[in-house]
Amino acid sequence: RQIPESELILNADGSIYHLHLKPDNLASLVFTVGDPDRVPMVSRYFDQLDFKVSKREFVTHTGRLNGKRVSVMSTGMGTDNVEILMTELDSLVNVDLTTHRVKPMEKSLEIIRLGTSGSMQADIPVGSLLASEVAVGIDTLMQFYPSLEGSQAWASLVQKTLDLSFLPYQASASSDLLQKLPSDFYRGVTLTAPGFYAPQGREVRLKPKLDDMIGRLGALEIDGLKMTNFEMETAGYYAMGKLLNHRMLSLNAIVANRPTGEFDKEAEKTVDRMIRAALDVFC
Repeated sequence: RQIPESELILNADGSIYHLHLKPDNLASLVFTVGDPDRVPMVSRYFDQLDFKVSKREFVTHTGRLNGKRVSVMSTGMGTDNVEILMTELDSLVNVDLTTHRVKPMEKSLEIIRLGTSGSMQADIPVGSLLASEVAVGIDTLMQFYPSLEGSQAWASLVQKTLDLSFLPYQASASSDLLQKLPSDFYRGVTLTAPGFYAPQGREVRLKPKLDDMIGRLGALEIDGLKMTNFEMETAGYYAMGKLLNHRMLSLNAIVANRPTGEFDKEAEKTVDRMIRAALDVFC
């Protein structure tokens, strides 16, 4: 199948449009962060840095650690950016950018998000590290893609609990990546919201439409798993990864505890601890 140039846009140098990458600029193991300034916080631990590029909020560093080729890149915030990232990463490995034809042999990437998040459980303190075993998206990204296979029990429960007019979507981490983590990582169910304030139950000057969002969601439980944290990307990662056949894992530095109202005064140290733990496990 040949993809029209208008559907998969390239820059004048042949790199893919938003990420400004060529296939040989990308490792098969990719760490992602939201904040562009966090990219060098990861790559400073590489043994060597071979490639750097930036375009808009997308910053990429590729190098080697312990003999393994690895990339780290920033995405900005939200599942809209995740959709661009995942589509273009997939195209770099599964589309011939010269002919615009899909390659006959599919390649799967390992993509690990290193993000920050707020806990909705009082007993998951700030400073904790949490792996998203399941993610539920209350954004509308998956309204535009094929239906996801597998259980949607959490998505249905969230819809009922919040009385949403649309069905959220649900996807899981890659079990083989999840199993590699040490026991000091909490595991739970992550809610991916389409915003930072009202969609996560925060009130500044505008009162959220949904009352007691944190309490209602934090009380949910299925098969021993509880809804544990809010953020803005994980469900998009997991859903796109499932549809495109990439191996996904989202790790969260818990920098806020919503029930107790605490914020991590050493958030940067917590993020650095998550980065070092992830590099130790996967590199």
